[in-house]
Amino acid sequence: MLRAGAPFVGKQGFSYAPAVSAETVGAAAIHMQLLTIPPGGRAKAHKHEAHETAIYVLSGEGGMYYGERLEHHLVSGPGDFVYIPANVPHLPYNRSQTEPCLAVISRTDPNEQESVVLLPELDAIHA
Repeated sequence: MLRAGAPFVGKQGFSYAPAVSAETVGAAAIHMQLLTIPPGGRAKAHKHEAHETAIYVLSGEGGMYYGERLEHHLVSGPGDFVYIPANVPHLPYNRSQTEPCLAVISRTDPNEQESVVLLPELDAIHA
Protein backbone atom coordinates (compact mmCIF):
# COMPACT_ATOMS: atom_id res chain seq x y z
CA MET A 1 0.00 0.00 0.00
CA LEU A 2 1.15 3.53 -0.77
CA ARG A 3 0.12 7.08 -0.07
CA ALA A 4 0.75 9.96 -2.42
CA GLY A 5 4.21 11.41 -1.95
CA ALA A 6 5.39 14.99 -1.66
CA PRO A 7 3.92 17.19 -4.40
CA PHE A 8 6.06 18.52 -7.21
CA VAL A 9 5.35 21.05 -9.97
CA GLY A 10 5.45 19.41 -13.39
CA LYS A 11 6.49 20.92 -16.73
CA GLN A 12 2.79 21.54 -17.38
CA GLY A 13 2.64 23.98 -14.44
CA PHE A 14 0.44 21.97 -12.05
CA SER A 15 1.14 20.30 -8.71
CA TYR A 16 1.30 16.50 -8.75
CA ALA A 17 1.62 14.09 -5.81
CA PRO A 18 3.04 10.81 -7.19
CA ALA A 19 2.10 7.44 -5.74
CA VAL A 20 2.82 4.63 -8.21
CA SER A 21 5.83 5.26 -10.46
CA ALA A 22 9.21 3.96 -11.54
CA GLU A 23 10.76 6.01 -8.74
CA THR A 24 8.43 4.94 -5.92
CA VAL A 25 7.79 1.24 -6.59
CA GLY A 26 9.82 0.36 -9.66
CA ALA A 27 6.78 0.40 -11.95
CA ALA A 28 7.65 -0.53 -15.54
CA ALA A 29 4.61 0.67 -17.48
CA ILE A 30 2.33 2.84 -15.32
CA HIS A 31 2.31 5.99 -13.24
CA MET A 32 -0.50 7.05 -10.88
CA GLN A 33 -0.73 10.33 -9.00
CA LEU A 34 -3.00 12.98 -7.54
CA LEU A 35 -3.43 16.23 -9.44
CA THR A 36 -4.55 19.44 -7.78
CA ILE A 37 -5.56 22.29 -10.08
CA PRO A 38 -5.84 25.47 -8.03
CA PRO A 39 -8.83 27.79 -8.43
CA GLY A 40 -8.56 29.47 -11.83
CA GLY A 41 -5.47 27.36 -12.64
CA ARG A 42 -4.51 26.51 -16.18
CA ALA A 43 -1.79 24.21 -17.52
CA LYS A 44 0.59 24.90 -20.35
CA ALA A 45 -0.53 23.32 -23.62
CA HIS A 46 1.19 19.96 -23.97
CA LYS A 47 0.98 16.34 -25.05
CA HIS A 48 2.34 13.05 -23.72
CA GLU A 49 4.46 11.51 -26.43
CA ALA A 50 3.56 7.85 -26.97
CA HIS A 51 1.65 7.55 -23.65
CA GLU A 52 -2.07 7.32 -22.83
CA THR A 53 -3.67 9.09 -19.88
CA ALA A 54 -6.74 8.18 -17.80
CA ILE A 55 -8.19 10.67 -15.31
CA TYR A 56 -10.80 10.27 -12.59
CA VAL A 57 -12.17 13.52 -11.15
CA LEU A 58 -12.63 13.43 -7.36
CA SER A 59 -13.83 17.00 -6.73
CA GLY A 60 -14.23 20.31 -8.47
CA GLU A 61 -14.89 20.97 -12.14
CA GLY A 62 -12.22 20.79 -14.78
CA GLY A 63 -12.24 21.81 -18.40
CA MET A 64 -9.96 20.74 -21.20
CA TYR A 65 -9.29 21.94 -24.72
CA TYR A 66 -7.84 19.21 -26.89
CA GLY A 67 -7.01 18.34 -30.50
CA GLU A 68 -4.28 19.40 -32.91
CA ARG A 69 -5.32 23.09 -32.58
CA LEU A 70 -7.18 22.67 -29.25
CA GLU A 71 -10.40 22.84 -31.25
CA HIS A 72 -12.41 20.48 -29.01
CA HIS A 73 -13.59 21.11 -25.44
CA LEU A 74 -14.94 19.03 -22.56
CA VAL A 75 -16.01 19.64 -18.98
CA SER A 76 -15.63 17.02 -16.25
CA GLY A 77 -16.74 16.84 -12.63
CA PRO A 78 -16.79 14.45 -9.67
CA GLY A 79 -17.23 10.85 -10.80
CA ASP A 80 -16.23 11.50 -14.42
CA PHE A 81 -13.51 9.59 -16.22
CA VAL A 82 -11.49 11.24 -18.99
CA TYR A 83 -9.29 9.46 -21.53
CA ILE A 84 -6.53 11.23 -23.47
CA PRO A 85 -4.91 9.20 -26.27
CA ALA A 86 -1.15 9.36 -26.74
CA ASN A 87 0.20 12.39 -28.63
CA VAL A 88 -3.02 14.42 -28.37
CA PRO A 89 -2.37 18.10 -27.54
CA HIS A 90 -4.43 19.30 -24.58
CA LEU A 91 -4.79 22.24 -22.24
CA PRO A 92 -6.57 21.48 -18.94
CA TYR A 93 -7.83 24.13 -16.54
CA ASN A 94 -9.99 24.63 -13.45
CA ARG A 95 -13.38 26.17 -14.27
CA SER A 96 -13.83 27.49 -10.72
CA GLN A 97 -12.24 30.66 -9.38
CA THR A 98 -12.88 29.57 -5.78
CA GLU A 99 -12.53 25.76 -5.49
CA PRO A 100 -9.63 23.47 -6.41
CA CYS A 101 -10.13 20.55 -8.77
CA LEU A 102 -8.70 17.23 -7.55
CA ALA A 103 -8.19 14.20 -9.79
CA VAL A 104 -6.41 10.87 -9.93
CA ILE A 105 -4.25 10.52 -13.03
CA SER A 106 -2.85 7.30 -14.45
CA ARG A 107 -0.47 7.28 -17.38
CA THR A 108 1.35 4.57 -19.33
CA ASP A 109 4.65 6.38 -18.63
CA PRO A 110 6.17 5.12 -15.37
CA ASN A 111 8.50 8.14 -15.31
CA GLU A 112 5.61 10.64 -15.79
CA GLN A 113 7.47 13.78 -16.87
CA GLU A 114 9.70 12.15 -19.50
CA SER A 115 6.92 12.03 -22.10
CA VAL A 116 5.71 15.62 -21.59
CA VAL A 117 6.16 17.78 -24.68
CA LEU A 118 5.26 21.44 -24.16
CA LEU A 119 3.46 23.13 -27.06
CA PRO A 120 3.97 26.89 -26.49
CA GLU A 121 2.62 27.69 -29.97
CA LEU A 122 -0.84 26.57 -28.71
CA ASP A 123 -0.85 28.44 -25.38
CA ALA A 124 -2.37 31.65 -26.77
CA ILE A 125 -5.30 29.97 -28.57
CA HIS A 126 -7.52 30.01 -25.45
CA ALA A 127 -5.83 32.79 -23.48
